[in-house]
Amino acid sequence: MRARGPHLRFSWAWLTEVISTHILDTSLGVTAKEVMVELAKYENNQWQLLGAEKTDSDGRIVFKCAPARGVYRLKFAVEDYFLRNKITPFFVVVPVVFKIEDLDRKYHIPLLLNPFGYSTYRGS
Repeated sequence: MRARGPHLRFSWAWLTEVISTHILDTSLGVTAKEVMVELAKYENNQWQLLGAEKTDSDGRIVFKCAPARGVYRLKFAVEDYFLRNKITPFFVVVPVVFKIEDLDRKYHIPLLLNPFGYSTYRGS
């Protein structure tokens, strides 16, 4: 895409913001802040760590990574989050494995979480 006119500017920054997540604690009705989440890509028969961050005050992370087709994993370390809230969880880590094929879109993977269950989906 080529920008036209003196006032139009084009940014390629979105190309590095392909994968994002958001954690909602459905048992408390709040976002889950300060949860460590790892992003890895499956290559050469093993997981390659691409990044690890804690969710922000709104329970969100946008991973900065180059867009590439392949199989990815988000690994949510939820035990510490629940223990900080004085809740004994059943799940310690929640792995979510997904495939990226279309490089023309972003991939938002929300996690709906409670001490005894979770669900996820491909968001927009």
